Amino acid sequence: MEHWNSTLGSGFILMGILKDSESPELLCAIITILYMLALTSNGLLLLVITMDTRLHVPMYLLLGQLSLMDLLFTSVVTPKALVDFLRSENTISFGGCALQMFLALTLGGAEDLLLAFMAYDRYVAICHPLNYMVLMSTRVCWLMVATSWILASLSAFVYTMYTMHYPFCKARMIRHLLCEIPPLLKLACADTSRYELMVYVMGVTFLMPPLVAILVSYTLILFTVLHMPSNEGRQKALVTCSSHLTVVGMFYGAATFMYVLPSSLHSPKQDNIISVFYTIVTPALNPLIYSLRNKEVMGALRRVIGKYMLRTHPTF
Repeated sequence: MEHWNSTLGSGFILMGILKDSESPELLCAIITILYMLALTSNGLLLLVITMDTRLHVPMYLLLGQLSLMDLLFTSVVTPKALVDFLRSENTISFGGCALQMFLALTLGGAEDLLLAFMAYDRYVAICHPLNYMVLMSTRVCWLMVATSWILASLSAFVYTMYTMHYPFCKARMIRHLLCEIPPLLKLACADTSRYELMVYVMGVTFLMPPLVAILVSYTLILFTVLHMPSNEGRQKALVTCSSHLTVVGMFYGAATFMYVLPSSLHSPKQDNIISVFYTIVTPALNPLIYSLRNKEVMGALRRVIGKYMLRTHPTF
């Protein structure tokens, strides 16, 4: 097949789920609602955690970072997908594709590591409460946040540069919602088998250790919770941990399907559905899962709204 110069050409064509859907207008409306929900819920959670001093503790600092990552992740993908559908123009430049891939890999990798740190935070809080402020000091917490962002961005940079160095063929159509490694490699006019093995190893290396750490943390937490004398303390711990495990299950399930399963088990339709799940659905649901069952967050939200109402309507 003839090669084309991707750096000078018109780039790629993203053939996402909206193009393959039988009811694209309905799906577009659903995605728009989910995106607005993600913006509103994550934005509110970030605002509440920033403004309420009672939430200036490691658990909520990490939760605020998760909301920031979700908000950015969905914004990297969703607006372009919606605008492209409405304009009937699905092209993305070579540079734009590389940037989108880098941002998506950075945000996905950072969230992967952050979820493991959040599990460790819950483990220390429940299993070693007397040492919590020593083991989870503000300095340690910010070190965890910085580690998540730095390691993820370095990994994303390396894999983006290596993926985009391949020559691509004239069939410029990426049958996917966004520029990601697996669908893009299908357009390469070179042997990518070794690199695909590297991507698989990267997926296992980046996903499995944090997942094992999360499972070990919650196993230890479960044993501790079952021996708690207070029913109220046991219930509070279970509610907090069940919310975290729900988010972990959604994120790691989708990421494992995309980057750990062999490419022979992938199909464009399945990949599109999974990509919608972790770029649009999960960011919209995460803040709701954490906040609706969390009395401290809901209380802080009421206090922030109350302060706002008093400032804007003194006689209210």
